[in-house]
Amino acid sequence: MTTVRVALSQTTWTGDQESMVLKHEEFARSAAAEGAQAICFQELFYGPYFGITEERKYYSFAEPADGPVVTRFAALARELQLVMILPIYEEDMPGVYYNTAVVVDADGSIAGKYRKNHIPHVDNFYEKFYFRPGNLGWPVFDTAIGKIGVTICYDRHFPEGWRMLGLGGAEIVFNPNASKPGLSNRLWDLEQPTAAAANGYFVVVPNRVGREDNEYGELAVDFYGTSYVADPRGNYVGERGSSSAEELLIRDLDLDLVREVRNEWQFYRDRRPDAYGALTAP
Repeated sequence: MTTVRVALSQTTWTGDQESMVLKHEEFARSAAAEGAQAICFQELFYGPYFGITEERKYYSFAEPADGPVVTRFAALARELQLVMILPIYEEDMPGVYYNTAVVVDADGSIAGKYRKNHIPHVDNFYEKFYFRPGNLGWPVFDTAIGKIGVTICYDRHFPEGWRMLGLGGAEIVFNPNASKPGLSNRLWDLEQPTAAAANGYFVVVPNRVGREDNEYGELAVDFYGTSYVADPRGNYVGERGSSSAEELLIRDLDLDLVREVRNEWQFYRDRRPDAYGALTAP
């Protein structure tokens, strides 16, 4: 049996970037101490979720994909021998920003990055003010824990992305989130387990948790946590996280289950891409 131990964290905005960075460094050290081989943080992990308003001041949280935050965590990844998925606010150039996850391998090298493809612009999620749509497709990264992919939050509503990662060979897909109560509640329960079962891989789903009223006062939203891992049959691996409290979850993934489930169902064999032309029509 090939087992990979992964960690996922959920926390609330502390009020300043440095304390958020320190908190996530502690999550990484705690995960490594428990034998984790990889960790994924929440969406835009070192800052507030600023998409609830449209304010230029939050552009200051953006930095290059090889900037100070990533460099700092890459050094920690090398020290701890830990694969890290770092969801950051990426500055490609002044005025051009992306919602990005940088994948750092266990030796501290940068395996690559994924830029969020689907950008929402609905009540309290005004992301088009902050991000361009991703332009890197659906990369799959070879890492010390195997082949991994990334989607980010709103991407999860689009089944095409999940399938692209499966076709690329992903065995584990990380899906960092900033999700709050409302329209998404039922989908939160359905989408990631369904994607895991439909594509025969594990899905690791960290979410922000708590109310960021230290940043937004009465405008703050209440992120519902309940981070979890779904296996290739669509079942939870262990319990879901708290709906209100900071937490570090550690889960063991039996990667042999990927082959077992795909051989049982044969969804990839029985696909009919010749019949799906409308999926790529503009």
